[in-house]
Amino acid sequence: MSVHRIVPDLQGPDPAAGADFYADVLGLELVMDQGWIVTYADPANPAAQLSVMSHDATAPVVPDASIEVDDVDAAHRAAVARGAEIVHPLTDEPWGVRRFFVREPGGHVLNVLGHR
Repeated sequence: MSVHRIVPDLQGPDPAAGADFYADVLGLELVMDQGWIVTYADPANPAAQLSVMSHDATAPVVPDASIEVDDVDAAHRAAVARGAEIVHPLTDEPWGVRRFFVREPGGHVLNVLGHR
């Protein structure tokens, strides 16, 4: 299994409110806006991203980071085999990702996903 990208997820009441800040200070562009989550990316390096979320549309918590992998099912099997706490079950989401949330040993919640 390999990781394609790791994106920090910040919680904020108005995810799009920082668009000018991220553009002016860091040169990031708004690349996704679903209302409850927005993602900013470096136009020269699209894998360099940052998301801001007010909540999660289907999961009980806002994750600390999103990690895109090439085989989300294998990652899920490995997490279950270790006895890790699955915070959000393996789910095919309507916005085109398959994902689950897992709590890592330090207590952080990771959104592990793959695009369908």
